[in-house]
Amino acid sequence: MAFLNITNVVKRFGDHAANDHLSMSVEKGRIFGLLGPNGAGKTTLIRMITNIIMPDEGELLLDGLPVDAVQQNLIGYLPEERGLYKKLKVADQMTYFGQLKGLTSAEAMKRGLWWLHRMDANGWETRKVQELSKGMQQKVQFITTILHEPSLLILDEPFSGLDPVNADLLISVIKELQSRGTTVILSTHQMDQVEKLCDDIVLINKGKVVLGGSVRAVKAEYRSNRVHLEYHGDDVAVRAIPGTQVGSSSIGRVELVLEEGTLPNAVLHHALQHVEVTKFEVAEPSLHDIFVAAVTTTSTQ
Repeated sequence: MAFLNITNVVKRFGDHAANDHLSMSVEKGRIFGLLGPNGAGKTTLIRMITNIIMPDEGELLLDGLPVDAVQQNLIGYLPEERGLYKKLKVADQMTYFGQLKGLTSAEAMKRGLWWLHRMDANGWETRKVQELSKGMQQKVQFITTILHEPSLLILDEPFSGLDPVNADLLISVIKELQSRGTTVILSTHQMDQVEKLCDDIVLINKGKVVLGGSVRAVKAEYRSNRVHLEYHGDDVAVRAIPGTQVGSSSIGRVELVLEEGTLPNAVLHHALQHVEVTKFEVAEPSLHDIFVAAVTTTSTQ
């Protein structure tokens, strides 16, 4: 059974339906990408999952129960709009947010210090937030989000302000939390991070689900009609393979566009008869390309 079930949820603001009979499910222990362009309805949906606002119609179940103040304690939420108190020391931030989620001051501090060490932030506990860079503040806010060890972790643009080294560190921590059984919802526009992290995705646009499923299944659905071939031998023979057109080429490398009915295996078989093939792959669309194609298609409907 899914850990989070969302069924026919509707949320209106005046005449505008931010979420329009939207349904999806998130399996326990998975990293789930919640994707969509600006204004698609992602933030509204997250606010309903976290019990900040209520749906007008439909049902949200977390671990089999309606989302309410009790279920809310199972959730850790890192919003896109940051919420640290700039004049407080990091230690005071951690104990305050930990106590809001039911921890004692001592337990919050103990866990916070452990996480500061894990996040390469030793010694930050005595510093005020206003003394920290944007990326450092992002680390602190992430720590305050996970102190109570939530079963469901919702991250909205968590990589904002992080350099590549710290982005990779955060990725490793998110995977570590997943290995402990945490279910993660990741909302971001950084498709490269989605590629690295997510098991499943859903793309919403204009308040409705456009596509969804495992990352592997979604990519298979949008599989390209192009193959990449690297080789030693006769350039002319490779570029004249029946049922293909040359997309781009250089010495020893060519991208072939397959005509309708032409199979990649047939192209490879033909190439092997004329050249030494060193690399052959069916071009796989990136999530970025799929995102753009799906949004563009639904926006014009």
